[in-house]
Amino acid sequence: MEITRLQPAGLVASPAFSHVAIVPAGATTIYVGGQNGVDATGAIVSSDVAEQSSRAIDNASIALEAAGASLADVVQWSVLITADADLGAAYGAIAPRLAGAGNPPLVVAARVAGLGVPGALIEVSAIAAVLPT
Repeated sequence: MEITRLQPAGLVASPAFSHVAIVPAGATTIYVGGQNGVDATGAIVSSDVAEQSSRAIDNASIALEAAGASLADVVQWSVLITADADLGAAYGAIAPRLAGAGNPPLVVAARVAGLGVPGALIEVSAIAAVLPT
């Protein structure tokens, strides 16, 4: 039993993301709500988008671990980045952690005018699946 990620012919091939994921019956699905680049008190960690991005992924990892999953179990990431933030710096900080080792998840990304947390430049959320042992 495994999660199958596909890059069908006719769609752009990318090492950074897949287009389709098939999660078999019996897997536990875990949803991680939006995580920003904040510390445990809710304070923004930096005004630098790369630092915020890295911390947002760290926070998602903490949430996943609390549910018995890891970054490797993520089937789909959603990434929101403010329109004025440096997209290259944000993705440079998180891309290696978003993509699975040769089996990348699905990724949804959008540039937005602003986020719900004042000063936040990025927000990530995830859907993960853990197969029964």
